[in-house]
Amino acid sequence: MSDELLLIGAGFLGVPYIEAARRLGVRVRLIETAQHAKLLGDRVDEVVVTPGGPDEVWAQAACAAAEERRPDGVLAFSEPQVLAAALVQERFGLPGPSMYAASVSRNKALQRAAFGALGLPQPRHVVTDDLASAEEWVSAELPVVVKPLTGAGSAGVELVADQAAFADAVRRRAGSGRLLVESLATGPEYSWEGLLRDGEVLFGNLTAKETTGAPQFVERAHRPGQRLTGAAGEALDRLVPRVVSALGMRTGIVHLEFRLTESGPCIMEVAVRTPGDYILDVISAAYGFDLYEAVLRLAMGRPLQDVPPTGAVRRAASWFPIAEAGTVLAVEGLDEVQAHPAVRRASVWPKPGDVVRPLSSSADRVGCVLLDGRDERELEEAFRFVRDRLHIVTRQK
Repeated sequence: MSDELLLIGAGFLGVPYIEAARRLGVRVRLIETAQHAKLLGDRVDEVVVTPGGPDEVWAQAACAAAEERRPDGVLAFSEPQVLAAALVQERFGLPGPSMYAASVSRNKALQRAAFGALGLPQPRHVVTDDLASAEEWVSAELPVVVKPLTGAGSAGVELVADQAAFADAVRRRAGSGRLLVESLATGPEYSWEGLLRDGEVLFGNLTAKETTGAPQFVERAHRPGQRLTGAAGEALDRLVPRVVSALGMRTGIVHLEFRLTESGPCIMEVAVRTPGDYILDVISAAYGFDLYEAVLRLAMGRPLQDVPPTGAVRRAASWFPIAEAGTVLAVEGLDEVQAHPAVRRASVWPKPGDVVRPLSSSADRVGCVLLDGRDERELEEAFRFVRDRLHIVTRQK
């Protein structure tokens, strides 16, 4: 009887985990919502349907499934499934990040507490249930960033630039729950993705990010395989093991986001699950190394088949077009983009007649393009071609 993976969530971006399991001869028992179960049911060995939603609902389904039949490995796909996987991993002694790492990663205020206690570089901050009560602190710190304690994709994140903007935020966010208010860190944004086993870093990658900037900072592009040199590179080399240690991270993947400020790297947030935006896909393309299979092997307690590379062998990127809010009239240039030799995947989600919402989070982006090239020049030429040709034309309301 083959080993069995309990995969908690998959959606669309987690399908490569299912494909990797098939290659390795691993059975997959998938916990998913009814909507995604219909799409993925024929790709896995068994599906456990859950309503999904909050962490606790995923945990209820995962714990029940694990008690019914003990899995050989557990893997959480996205944010709401992290604690569910950690509970099963902790109960059955299976490889995973650790209950501590999972708990801290699911709450931005807990991250600030854990990292602050060890003196790690991060923004000054305050946690509040009532934004108005933080006015004195905010007045001394403006501009500030306001964000919820959980969530992803920039949902609920906004820059508050001055007193008038703060008064408006107080009005809009009254009763919205506990909030984290931070001093604004400025500088280029990066993420570090690492694979670990028993606290040891086996592989690390640096991804440069492009965002829309203030007020929501929605991510638009990711370029893996980057290098920081000089003092910045040395500071990052010192920071990574401190973050891993502060998390109590054991086995799995770490996705650390930071800004490179004038004083060095400043931690934005950290996750112990698969990063979004096809980041693993473009890292895999850049390094010639299947990150999905590697993460699966770690979760199953199996050795990595190949020695992880120490540097990128190609250049790759993901890019997310956006559109003005309104009714879609036309999608221009998609066929040309799809035919470009450096484009591996290109899609636009809304069709003519659909309505595009105002951009406030990653969920409001309208498509995705994955690119890779032999070198920086080839990648950037492809990037320019895609940006010039692909347009979503809308009629504003």
